[in-house]
Amino acid sequence: MGTGRSFLVSDGKTGVRNELFCSTFLKRRKFLGLLGQAAAVSHFTPFAFLPAVLENPGRAHSTETMHWPKPIGSPVLESLRYAIESSRDVHTNYEKIVEVASWMAYEELPMPEYALPFGLSEGDPDVAIDFVMVSDSIDTAFTDFKNHEKFQVDFAGQHWSDSEAEFACIKRALGNGVPFLDGKYLAMITRPELNKVFEGNIEMPMLDEKLAVLHEVGKVLAEKYDGKFHRFVHSCSPKLYDNGNGLIERLVKEFPRFNDVSMLDGHEIKFYKLPQLGVWMLYSTLRKTGKFRLDDPQKMTAFADYIVPVALRLMGITGYSKELEHAINTYQLIPRDSRWEIEIRAHCLYATALMTDEINKLRPANLQIIIPQVDARLWTHYHTTTWPHHLTQTIMY
Repeated sequence: MGTGRSFLVSDGKTGVRNELFCSTFLKRRKFLGLLGQAAAVSHFTPFAFLPAVLENPGRAHSTETMHWPKPIGSPVLESLRYAIESSRDVHTNYEKIVEVASWMAYEELPMPEYALPFGLSEGDPDVAIDFVMVSDSIDTAFTDFKNHEKFQVDFAGQHWSDSEAEFACIKRALGNGVPFLDGKYLAMITRPELNKVFEGNIEMPMLDEKLAVLHEVGKVLAEKYDGKFHRFVHSCSPKLYDNGNGLIERLVKEFPRFNDVSMLDGHEIKFYKLPQLGVWMLYSTLRKTGKFRLDDPQKMTAFADYIVPVALRLMGITGYSKELEHAINTYQLIPRDSRWEIEIRAHCLYATALMTDEINKLRPANLQIIIPQVDARLWTHYHTTTWPHHLTQTIMY
């Protein structure tokens, strides 16, 4: 499945597309390019441990020490505890995390920086904000669930696939005079109009769901922000979380499509994949220009999608029960909000947070990293793997 991380990667000098890195943040940060190498410094509070009994069908019950990531002030990370403690079919191997961190800590692990395509990064920053956030709102599922064919399009002399194709289609529509970044238009867009915007090799997967999302998002923008996402962004605190006025807090409250939460045995588990990704893209694209400010990027978690769980699974950091492994390997649909799906995503966020802690133990103070840098490292190296990932039909990633 496409997951909203595909970006055009530029070398920063020639602008020539680099095939090795072109898919680097494929399906999460579309069209955006890896340019920089600056590491981010984050500040964490002391490490905590929690004794727990991990129960997993098919394995003998075992008493283990559950290591918990350092608190970073993230409601997402804080919400995971019940899902991790009660997991039945997914297990995180802490010793393997320590082993992988022992060599990954000495990799560069740069702070990603992106360049929006077609000169959007160099133009009006408000247009860049509108482009990123409208695209992010429908940055889901770009592969047909039945025949597994990817959505693709030819534009500007190049061939685009997955969420790169989404960006190309939006840019093509804008060039043809379609006001696709205006909430007043999106609130009223028809299915034939949206189908025309996303004209490609196949009908855009989940077109009806994307249409409903655009109607919802467009209505809020039209009624409260003169139709523009940049007006919403500028009305928020320059923080992810700020007593209800932070960017993430406002996104999930005012735009229900971004409220990426699941209920597990009465416990609310927060994932916030797309709201975090959208803000991360803005930060990575515009922070050096001074056109976008974010005071607490260290509160970001990983972006729980389809691919990073595969990376963790192949590296031996996570393990699945035989039943779950079989379901994934035979391409069975795993329902949204099912225990299986929640456990996969929760352990993705949990394991990447632990790995960040272990890596930072081995790096000097000026090269400390934050969780999205580990997320980027895993996504970069594993997005092209043919190993099957879980299939969940959802608008959340």
